[in-house]
Parts: sequence; C-alpha cells; structure tokens
Amino acid sequence: MNFSPGNITALVIAASFAAGLNIYATVLTLGILARTQWVALPPGLDSLGHTWVLVVCGIMFAMEFVADKIPGFDLIWNGLHTVVRVPIAALVAYHASSQLTPQMQILATSLGAVVALAAHGSKTALRTAVTPSPEPVSNIALSTTEDAAAIGLTWFATHHPFIAASIALLCLVGAILAARSLLRAIQKPLRKLFRPDLEQDKAPPRPLT
Repeated sequence: MNFSPGNITALVIAASFAAGLNIYATVLTLGILARTQWVALPPGLDSLGHTWVLVVCGIMFAMEFVADKIPGFDLIWNGLHTVVRVPIAALVAYHASSQLTPQMQILATSLGAVVALAAHGSKTALRTAVTPSPEPVSNIALSTTEDAAAIGLTWFATHHPFIAASIALLCLVGAILAARSLLRAIQKPLRKLFRPDLEQDKAPPRPLT
C-alpha cells in the first residue's frame, strides 16, 4: 500500500466507517493483517498486531457477535458502545496518519471520529427502528450484514483505499436516509401506543344530531 496522504485519508474513512459498525471486527482485521504482514500497513498500525490486542479483540468480537443479535439488548449494547467505537476509531486514525504532518494528523483523527460517530449513529437508529418487529430474523440478518461489512470493508481498504472510502461514504449516506425513513415510519404507531390522548384530541369532532 502506498502511504501517500490521499491513501491514508481514504483508509481512515473506510476503517472508521467499519469501526462505527463493529470496532472489534475492524481492529481485529487490521491486527491480523499487521501480524501476518499480508499487506503493508502504515507503521503506526503495527501495534495492532500485538498478541494481547488480537486476543482481547477476538474475545470482544465473539461477545458482540452474540449480544448484537438479541432484540432489545442490542440497543443497550450499542448505546454503551458510543463511548468505545468513536474514541478507538479516532485512536486508530491517529496512529494510521502518524507519517503525516501534525496538522494533517489532527485532521485525520477528527475525520475518523466524525465518520465513526455517523456510522454508529446510523446503525443505532436502524436498530431502533427494526427492534420492535416481532420476529428476530431481521435483527440477526442486519447484525450479520454489519459484521461482514466491517471485516470486508477493512480488508478492502488496505488494498484499494479510494474505492473502499467511496463505498463507505455511499453506505453512510444510504444508512442515514434509511434510518430517517424507518424512524419516521414508526413514530406514528409509537405515538398512538404511548400517547393515545393526543390522537383522540386530533380526531375531528362528531356532528351534533
């Protein structure tokens, strides 16, 4: 991989989006690539190949693989991981851009945090919309897709960073639009369920006989 500023920025965008979906899968994938030297990564990411990093991320990925597929509990899990995914994505971006100037490194770190936050927020919003469905299949399918996307996009970003970054940005826009539409779709039923008095107030008055 060519460590030009453009390639590193593209890698940061793609990896940060993947981190917003599943931080443990993203770091584990980068760590395995660094450990096996399958592909040349920015020198700042060499520390991800340490044994303790791989073991911890492997255990946490296994836990998230199960927890993220349980309707209801997945919302709690994702809510708690707001303080995990975004800071670690920013830290990965900081180390990935260690070869750049200090100013560029700060920008790359900020970009990584923003992209990860947007991806994480879109994921959480989609889960909020999907979780009320009575069957667990949609939750499991969505979670499995996110896991596969995090691993696949991270690997692809190390080989074709610009294409991976473009895919990440397109997916981010699509996820935001989908989450917005789904949340709007469930707002009215939820209002009827929790505030039936408001719906009664909106009903037209009956004609006098």
